Amino acid sequence: MSVLIAIPARYASTRYPGKPLVTLRGATGEAKSLIRRSWDAACGVKGVDKVVVATDDTRIADAARDFGAEVVMTSPACANGTERCAEVLDHMAENFDIVVNLQGDAPLTPAWFVEDLVQGLRDNPDAQVATPVLRTEGRALNGLLQDRREGRVGGTTAVFGADNNALYFSKEVIPYTGKTYGDDDDTPVFHHVGVYAYRPAALKSYVTWDSGPLEQLEGLEQLRFLERGVPMLCVEVAAKGRQFWELNNPEDVPRIEAMLAEMGHP
Repeated sequence: MSVLIAIPARYASTRYPGKPLVTLRGATGEAKSLIRRSWDAACGVKGVDKVVVATDDTRIADAARDFGAEVVMTSPACANGTERCAEVLDHMAENFDIVVNLQGDAPLTPAWFVEDLVQGLRDNPDAQVATPVLRTEGRALNGLLQDRREGRVGGTTAVFGADNNALYFSKEVIPYTGKTYGDDDDTPVFHHVGVYAYRPAALKSYVTWDSGPLEQLEGLEQLRFLERGVPMLCVEVAAKGRQFWELNNPEDVPRIEAMLAEMGHP
């Protein structure tokens, strides 16, 4: 199966304008933009036929081309990354069996998260959409809870059924657990990793649907699939000692830089 990775990136983020061009320093002190680190993460995934940056902003496009990325210019009318990925297909001369949306705010995404996700879609021919979920340890869960206490919108959590199909995604921390966990303790909360794998038909259907009330309330694009009754396969991935965090707010920059340093990321 042929695989395309698209990295949607927009400048006009409500919570963090210009986020793709924010620089992050790694273990060596070298500063790289968020979009560059996301591109590097995508290029490290095995079994991928093409990687593109999808944007509507010339500043992001110019920065991406400067480090050698292939860029697809998309419409500013795209409401989210899924719509942007659907438009990318219209610009491709090639056909792809699987399209991966590697959102440009998760530079710490390990290659095996994406590889396992693609394999999950391959192993489940009836699944139209898949996304990774990561069981949180206490340190990550406490970070999510701290963000909510301080009024920040942090990571997204997921709950799913026995068939591994998603029941719901939320920017609140779900399911509720009143327990206190140590930093290294496993918890029952799953962090939703902001990556999606779609079959092209699912993308083409998505852009024909209006956004529903849950998508609008939570600001989570994947809820459009659930509201339309399209199952979303949750593929559990393993951290293997790696830390994972998305860049959602300016306060996340030092947190991610500390993780890059701790993991020895240049």
